Amino acid sequence: MLVLRLLNVVAPAYFLCISLVTFVLQIFLFIPSMFRDLSTTPLFSPALLHGALFLFLSANALGNYILVIQSSPEDLGKGLNLGEGVEVMADWLDGSRSPGSALPSTHFCRLCARVTQRHDHHCFFTGNCIGSRNMRNFIMFCLYTSLACLDSLVTGMAYISAALSMSFANPLAFLTLLPHSISQFFSGALLSSEMFVILMLYLWLGIGLACAGFCCHQMLLVLRGQTRYQVRKGMVVRARPWRENLQEVFGKRWLLGLFIPVLNVGSDYRRQKEK
Repeated sequence: MLVLRLLNVVAPAYFLCISLVTFVLQIFLFIPSMFRDLSTTPLFSPALLHGALFLFLSANALGNYILVIQSSPEDLGKGLNLGEGVEVMADWLDGSRSPGSALPSTHFCRLCARVTQRHDHHCFFTGNCIGSRNMRNFIMFCLYTSLACLDSLVTGMAYISAALSMSFANPLAFLTLLPHSISQFFSGALLSSEMFVILMLYLWLGIGLACAGFCCHQMLLVLRGQTRYQVRKGMVVRARPWRENLQEVFGKRWLLGLFIPVLNVGSDYRRQKEK
């Protein structure tokens, strides 16, 4: 448990550090290098267009990240109609009561010390459980994080291509870039800043692919009306049309959440809570 609590602190700090480094590289290195192209008009220059795109992706990724943390699971006995408060928590802690005994698909997380309705999993990068209140924001966070990493990967490759006078037309060029760069760095032929950008390229690739895969996996579970916790525990889920499952997570006004980081808009969960 101590290792998990430590991971719950280290993982968010790691994500915020990577986000800060990416922002600094984009604003102070990649985008200024694009202004050197004098053949384009200032209004439609690649630097301004890319800067606007990167800020849009970053704002959505960080905005949904904050909303995932803000929309935390309900406190025990509040909003879930559990009724027994501290006694229920004690039963969960000592194992005398199963998580599904109060409400179906509820789960008590020892790290959060809270109950999550429609529990999916505990995300260490946000330090929070993912459930009915923040599932949509979590999916949007994964989507925009993968897009921001892809954007940074492409612009980073363009910067390295210009700085080292090399081409990535051959797919093997990216695979052999790291070992060649390491040998050149220790021989003194490669600058520290360029080596750092090359390392970040592989980090952006890994994070982007992981977030994209996680986003696709979560969307598949949402369409099926399942959660990772239900699949792991072998719980049977009532079959419903995929449109209803999608609307339960994203709400009726789902289009707004695709472009602006907002809380669940028009979801069934919020309508039930307001009643």
